[in-house]
Amino acid sequence: MPEAQEPSAEPTLDEQIAAYQREYRDLDPQVEQVVSALGRLNRRMNVAYGRQLAELGISNAEWEVLKTLVLAGTPYRMGPSELAKRLGLTPAAMTHRIDRMAGDGLVTRDRDETNRVRVIVELTDEGRAKWLEAMRMATAFEGDLLQDLSGDERGVLGELLIRLLRRVEHAQPDAGGRLTDLEG
Repeated sequence: MPEAQEPSAEPTLDEQIAAYQREYRDLDPQVEQVVSALGRLNRRMNVAYGRQLAELGISNAEWEVLKTLVLAGTPYRMGPSELAKRLGLTPAAMTHRIDRMAGDGLVTRDRDETNRVRVIVELTDEGRAKWLEAMRMATAFEGDLLQDLSGDERGVLGELLIRLLRRVEHAQPDAGGRLTDLEG
């Protein structure tokens, strides 16, 4: 029986760009370096954040709900349909997520006192504590990530990335960071 081979390491950015240029002569290597580096950085940061959330016993999906409730401001409440809309989820998917989180004590789900038909999802103290701890962990990771950049360099990098983000948002205003329109 043949031995299973180790997956080969990801090529360096220079190797990737050289291979692309070999196959596609019109490639702008500066553009490819920027977008490839951003893509790799995004993937690696998502892995790091995922590991931190796993240490806290929450999933990325649950983090997104906690974050959305915190962004709503005190008293950290929102209807499930508004949560679903902001997260790009179907109502059924949102209901499933809320059920799981309520079972874990991260949120409560109660009827609105002023409109008994309406349900309100509210962040619990435990849910807010998980959000705060995730923020502490992310802040330490992000500080370490940017430690080699001066304050001025961080400012310039931030401004440049925001310009790129605005360009993408202008070209793809309905994307919102979700790929649901590509599934199917």
